[in-house]
Amino acid sequence: MKKNIALLILFIANCTAAFAMAGNTHIDQPPTGSPHIAKGLDTATFATGCFWCTEAKFQQLKGVKKVISGFSGGHVAHPTYEQVCTGTTGHAEACNIIYDPAQISFDELLEAFFVAHDPTQLNRQGNDVGTQYRSAIFYHNATQKQKADYYIGKLNAEKAYKSNIVTQVVPYKVFYKAEDYHQNYFNQNGSQPYCKYVIQPELEKFKKVFKDKLKS
Repeated sequence: MKKNIALLILFIANCTAAFAMAGNTHIDQPPTGSPHIAKGLDTATFATGCFWCTEAKFQQLKGVKKVISGFSGGHVAHPTYEQVCTGTTGHAEACNIIYDPAQISFDELLEAFFVAHDPTQLNRQGNDVGTQYRSAIFYHNATQKQKADYYIGKLNAEKAYKSNIVTQVVPYKVFYKAEDYHQNYFNQNGSQPYCKYVIQPELEKFKKVFKDKLKS
């Protein structure tokens, strides 16, 4: 699926440095419709397949204050999980990742995004198949868009993956929080087969890669 993960991490780190040296450090104000968060915090909205897995991984990172599972990018207001699972609402399972930029940057979250899933799989992640499992970055401002486009372009140019990245980079418009039983799902349901045999192995790999950035 990927080349050596260590090389991928190193390449993204180099991209981050190059981006900063180019002077692309302007931070935009969030658009209307962004989630209300405490002063000093920011939000990234990512879709990496099943939101249970996305949530479990990003919860581990130092500086991430809260992860909310939900749906974005669709055309049906206030969809239920069952509706989204039909693939007819246009939504992706996504997570609002609320973080402290003083502790973890958007660049570092993008680094985790590209490691957390396979961004070359179109409308699926492994055995989870459908447009609701697509890879997407819902940007909240022009800077987030610029960075996402920049890294995707660089990763494709350097052939960091065997295939081109298919991640959608689209504006954040509306995010619908999923039902309460989806929140903190892995921590609440670790013994469930999907958690035990799908999420747990992926989570352990993720934690090994980001061992220096995990919450204590």
